[in-house]
Amino acid sequence: MALRNIRTHGDYILRKHSKVVERIDDRILTLLKDMADTMYSENGAGLAAPQVGILKRLVVIDMGEGLINLINPEIVESNGIQEVTEGCLSIPGKWGKLDRPAKVKVKALNDEGKEIIIEGEGDLAKCLCHEIDHLNGVLFIDKVKEFLK
Repeated sequence: MALRNIRTHGDYILRKHSKVVERIDDRILTLLKDMADTMYSENGAGLAAPQVGILKRLVVIDMGEGLINLINPEIVESNGIQEVTEGCLSIPGKWGKLDRPAKVKVKALNDEGKEIIIEGEGDLAKCLCHEIDHLNGVLFIDKVKEFLK
């Protein structure tokens, strides 16, 4: 198990756009594993590569249903609005209320390079949006209507 350091608010890398993964090789697969290990060690539900200092379009998510590895994820459809409470491993101790889509459809590659479609609603939709925002240099605090802590 290799744990990575999580970058925190104020680190310039969190505001950069991530690059498309052109080739899925052992380095990418190792990075996905390290990201998952790091996410689990911090009791997180999701983690994006910029949060560990890597500007690649990679996301790991586990909402209690098993690990999802997403390579080059993009939201292709969204519906409805839900008010959610969010926090972030890169912004420890801060929570806020914001609006997210109630449902999303995400297209990505899995770790075998096959195109997959993930449809999420509720908490999964929130997590998918939050992590994909990280890939575009957007933090949840940019969208907060009300801070809770």
